[in-house]
Amino acid sequence: MVGVSHAPLRREPVQRRSAQRLARILDACAELLDESGYEKLSTRAVAERAGVPIGSVYRFFGNKRALADALAARNLDRFAERVDARLPSLAAGDWRGLLDVVLDEYLAMKRTVPGFSLVDFGHRIPLGGRPAGANHRVADRLLSLVAAQVGREADEELSRAVLVAVEAADALLQLAFRVGPCGDEGIVAEVRRLLRAYLGDVLESPSGTPGA
Repeated sequence: MVGVSHAPLRREPVQRRSAQRLARILDACAELLDESGYEKLSTRAVAERAGVPIGSVYRFFGNKRALADALAARNLDRFAERVDARLPSLAAGDWRGLLDVVLDEYLAMKRTVPGFSLVDFGHRIPLGGRPAGANHRVADRLLSLVAAQVGREADEELSRAVLVAVEAADALLQLAFRVGPCGDEGIVAEVRRLLRAYLGDVLESPSGTPGA
């Protein structure tokens, strides 16, 4: 699942020092999003927080929207890494365990990772908005995991089911975090129950391979 999301960079970092500078810029962007929101975010403020010249920001990004896009891409890569790290603990065929891992890691990032509540995997600017394709990118990253876990081909039916699950989870988890700042536990439990029921119909149907 781990892979590099091609963020909207003007120039890809080549040297280690350049990559470290880019990481500091994105860290600063995330912190400022949490502190003051997107409207007050500026490339100059990001440069000052990161401790780099303003030219270093413009070396990678044309504007603050590009910064938000790159932060979303990094979040997706880090989410993939976190999920991958927990896969060895799952038994073959345990798609329910995989679902729990995916949800748990998303919730953990939502609650702890700077800037994630506003940006996650595709910036929500204006607040509540969603760029076209963000959930498709998430579903694409998860599809191969689900297919491998249940020993099934990543066919059109499974691809559609994973996308529907991602879209449904996205909408309902946003509701959970509107109801409670840390995510209403009752709504989160309902999301988990809904996804298990829906994916169970697909993954344990006669056309598919039974789950665990």
